[in-house]
Amino acid sequence: MKKKLLLLLLLGMTWSYAQQRTVADRYFEKLAYVKSADLYATLVKKGDSSMHVLSRLGDSYYYNTNMKEAEKWYGILLSKYGEEVKPDYLFRYAQALKGNEKYEEAVKWMKASAERGGSDPEMLRLLEEGDYYTRLTNPKARLFGNVHNLAINTEYSDFGCFIFGARFYFASTRPSKGRTKIYDWNKQPFLNIYAGNRIGNEIDEAHKLEGEINTQYHEATMVITGDGKTMYFTRDNSDNGRRSEKDEEGTVHLQLYKATLDEDGKWGNITELPFNNVSYSVGHPALSPDGKKLYFVSDMPGGYGVTDIYAVDIHDDGSYGEPQNLGNTINTRGREMFPFIDKDGVLYFSSNGHPGLGGLDILKSEPQNGGFGKVTNPGVPINSALDDFAFMMNEDNTEGYLSSNRLGGKGDDDIYHFTARECTVTISGVITDSRTEEPLVEASVRFIEPGGGVVAKALTDVDGIYRLRGDCLDGAYTVVAEQEDYRSGQKEVDVKGKEEAKADIALTPLIIEDEIVIKPIYFDYNKWDIRPDAEYELEHIVNVMNAHPEMVIRIESHTDSRGNDAYNEKLSDNRAKATRDYIYSRGIAEDRIESAIGYGEKQLLNNCANGVDCTEEEHQMNRRSSFIIVRKQ
Repeated sequence: MKKKLLLLLLLGMTWSYAQQRTVADRYFEKLAYVKSADLYATLVKKGDSSMHVLSRLGDSYYYNTNMKEAEKWYGILLSKYGEEVKPDYLFRYAQALKGNEKYEEAVKWMKASAERGGSDPEMLRLLEEGDYYTRLTNPKARLFGNVHNLAINTEYSDFGCFIFGARFYFASTRPSKGRTKIYDWNKQPFLNIYAGNRIGNEIDEAHKLEGEINTQYHEATMVITGDGKTMYFTRDNSDNGRRSEKDEEGTVHLQLYKATLDEDGKWGNITELPFNNVSYSVGHPALSPDGKKLYFVSDMPGGYGVTDIYAVDIHDDGSYGEPQNLGNTINTRGREMFPFIDKDGVLYFSSNGHPGLGGLDILKSEPQNGGFGKVTNPGVPINSALDDFAFMMNEDNTEGYLSSNRLGGKGDDDIYHFTARECTVTISGVITDSRTEEPLVEASVRFIEPGGGVVAKALTDVDGIYRLRGDCLDGAYTVVAEQEDYRSGQKEVDVKGKEEAKADIALTPLIIEDEIVIKPIYFDYNKWDIRPDAEYELEHIVNVMNAHPEMVIRIESHTDSRGNDAYNEKLSDNRAKATRDYIYSRGIAEDRIESAIGYGEKQLLNNCANGVDCTEEEHQMNRRSSFIIVRKQ
């Protein structure tokens, strides 16, 4: 007998878990990740630590970018089920670890994912950013386009351009008259600075820059101040270009120099910048939009990696402040090089220390709190599998140039022209109350991509309006709107080929006058067990009561007139109390439900009493549960 009772108890627990999983799954599939996380966590507390529940619990936090909790639950999933876990979950676990700055642990799980067939080991560095590789190689989602190789490129190295008005400046190892000295590193002539005139996207015949800039050694990347009178440029450390100066190990380092424009339009009066040093390199200059800050690259002691980007203030009297490292948001253990600041103060630079497509990648960082924020990768076609560097844009950020040794070029390094092509889609709309049609203020709106990840979030303004932006997509986004005391709502929005789309959503209120109103709760015939579809609806009651901690309600259950009066009263009373007990099981205190009473057929809403011929729809109107608000605050 005891064994039979135990078996029945276990069967009952299994049935209960299955029902609650169904409810949690429904919320998960509706993209309500906060709610699904709550429900899955409740299942775990009750003893259901199945693979399905643990993986979905981790996913609920992962897709809502709560990486701390995602790491916790994915970790439990892996420790409990080991080899049974699909490689996708090893990958997500690595992503969660990376989101919590546990980089070494993340690499371990990336490798484990690869070993199970989840990814190519050679692509691990790319895949550390989730869908990083997919995003970076999707041309329709990129910020720039129309990249083409300039006709002026040669079989030699051409790179590092700067435009000032109609003039185009760049560095090249192309042979020129009197240039016989060969650089041992690449067996090409030393670099000189060249200039030509822009004609559309191309450059007319270029010539070596006249004046005192070019010498027998390297001269390369340069920048000109806004008034056109001062140039900062990179040159091998030398005695004004006559004799190279080496460090103790015999190495000649790069240094920064300043030149001014004379009355004849030639560059001269060359001076060395005060923070140069014979023991390390300083080069690749860039200026802030106001010309008051100089950015450069150096391998000076105290940096984060091989080469770092620094900034130094230029004072009104022409003196300089102390060079400041841009910090480890920008600089890595690798090489950061070729800074450029656009008209809006956005930093572009090249690096092999941040994840990318290969070699040096061009990266972007928005200005933030006096410095620079998160580094992002513009992807293709700006970046390739080889080196991409020396990025710059024109004054209105509509076009620019970059340098690359990518396949298909004419020489060692080539210069490419590109246009700005910010391929994004904007979805906007109004969130309203479905009954009153009034706008809902500070409703939460989420923009969700097909894979389930949240792309953007926003709150509606005083007019109930929201506006969200995402990458171009050949498909549909889902917009989910939520507001306290309302049912959540969502719309799928097809954005293929669109730059803008509309999605107005009307939310159904859960509180109407003195009642919490949900969809009808159905019970199986002659039973009062809470079905999964009823649980799903009752969670709205739980949500409202959690949002209003002082609220007290009473529950009333009613039947239609068919059947015995006394039986209907007893059945409805059992259903009312089963409903009450479910709400208690979700953590609502018992003193917050004043009563749970069944009234049978005593309070019909129409004339469908005993003996009256009514339709099924008319009888259905009387089969209801009411949640009356006794006290709200």
